[in-house]
Amino acid sequence: MSKALTANFSEKLIAWHARSGRSGLPWQGNRDPYAVWVSEIMLQQTQVATVLERYPRFMKRFPTVKKLASADIDEVLAEWAGLGYYSRARNLHACAQQVMTEFAGQFPSDPILLEQLKGIGRSTAGAIAAFAFHERAPILDANVKRILARLFAVEGGIQEKAVNDRLWSLANDLLPTKAKDMPVYTQALMDFGATWCTSRKPVCLSDEKKCPFEKECQASRSNQVLDLPQKTIKAKSPEFDCDMLLIRSGNSILLQKRPSKAIWGGLWSLPETPWVAKSATRKNLPNLKDLIQAALPDERPSAWGKVCKVVNQGPQIKHVFTHRRLWMQIWEVSASRSLELENPNLRWVPLSQLGRYGLPQPIKILLQGLSLARGDDLKN
Repeated sequence: MSKALTANFSEKLIAWHARSGRSGLPWQGNRDPYAVWVSEIMLQQTQVATVLERYPRFMKRFPTVKKLASADIDEVLAEWAGLGYYSRARNLHACAQQVMTEFAGQFPSDPILLEQLKGIGRSTAGAIAAFAFHERAPILDANVKRILARLFAVEGGIQEKAVNDRLWSLANDLLPTKAKDMPVYTQALMDFGATWCTSRKPVCLSDEKKCPFEKECQASRSNQVLDLPQKTIKAKSPEFDCDMLLIRSGNSILLQKRPSKAIWGGLWSLPETPWVAKSATRKNLPNLKDLIQAALPDERPSAWGKVCKVVNQGPQIKHVFTHRRLWMQIWEVSASRSLELENPNLRWVPLSQLGRYGLPQPIKILLQGLSLARGDDLKN
């Protein structure tokens, strides 16, 4: 490692941030650990443009860790709907309750203790400690991994333990010596990776701006910038089919609460059949009894068959998850009356009240069309 780079890295980065860093983001400058924590979790796997809209709304609805901890999980999921990766919302709720019960409503300043909280990993713990408590704690998100891999020409897949350990060591060695500099340094590191040392178009490959680390960056000197960090080749995502039942009775539809550990866990969706490997052919009109038996195994198919009929083969919706693709065939079913439900995770919901429920984004878009057709709005 270059001793010169290690010695002045934080100073040069902070100076760069004063000239070119991002400003005006609603979570910047806030030293409340609760606000820092929410922003860090929300930014993990959601684009900044989306978080700019949703973060203020979330904080208005749940302004304190106490408010979040005491909220019903359905309320939290409904507010999170559309942001994806819903385990984050469940972990936020569980973590808030943990802070209230185990830490008397106060986030600990020690990164090691922060890591013990639900949904908080080492890098997030470092960010909270640095921003809220001025602790000399490193972060290592995807942007920082890219910066360090290029600066020091770290080869090997960044998911490999040895590579990851080295990057953590580098991140720790580069910390500023003064604790008071930690908030601006940490923000500068995030901004530099997000806006200058980007994955595909880093500024060092253009003639418009000059990178402050141009002379020290080993990847730049060896013409490896776009080759680092090295990525693991991903296998092709498997594809699945399922049928979904849009069962309507008057102005109400049947919703089903998904298992907490399933995809879209804890959200309300349409009853669906088990996923199967995608097939090139689909039945034009499957047997309604078979559909109900598969999608609602705890109900009575014969009773539903007497009051229901398939009225239309709806759209087939494709949704791309991180590691799989799902094709959902919608079947519009009309029920002459609302049957009593034996499963507590099933509920007849008026179209006018759908905005109160956390819905997966593709289902929300589908049902938004139904609601708009009769003048309702799914917004909370």
